[in-house]
Amino acid sequence: MASSSVGEQLRTARETRCFTVSQVAEATKIKSDHITSLEESNFSPFSAPVYIRGYTKSLARHYKLDVSNLLADLDAELALTKEFAEPPSLIRREKGVLDWVTLQLSKLNLRLLLPLIALALLVSLAVWSYTVWRRHQSADPLSNLGPGYYKAPAEKSVEYLPFPPGAVPTNAPVQK
Repeated sequence: MASSSVGEQLRTARETRCFTVSQVAEATKIKSDHITSLEESNFSPFSAPVYIRGYTKSLARHYKLDVSNLLADLDAELALTKEFAEPPSLIRREKGVLDWVTLQLSKLNLRLLLPLIALALLVSLAVWSYTVWRRHQSADPLSNLGPGYYKAPAEKSVEYLPFPPGAVPTNAPVQK
């Protein structure tokens, strides 16, 4: 079978075992689009050769094929493609601040951190509410009022309003 491509070998093995693509996808947990792409020797949907090798290995095990021979054929096929002919570069690229922040965030245990953040927000809201309430309580309620309309008399004189006619002061002696 070395003369046929890996995709043809996978398709032939699937068809001889009377499997549909959806049955194989269900059994191997590989997307049916990926299975179809592998059977057509179309490697463009895959971002790296490791996915192609892994899916091919899973399918070969499922079809009970010789995994090592199939992977050797696959390596020969991938060497002929422009995209996967060379292995990815192993040169380290410069890591920026965003890489460092992402790494630190990935180390955090969110199950513990999220309740603590929620508690901190709740406490800060309570402290802020208390300070606003205390400021409101201690403020002079008349401090924001204007001068008003009352004008005090120029002279200091005491004037009383006259009694209405027929009225008797309450502290006057009783007349008999």
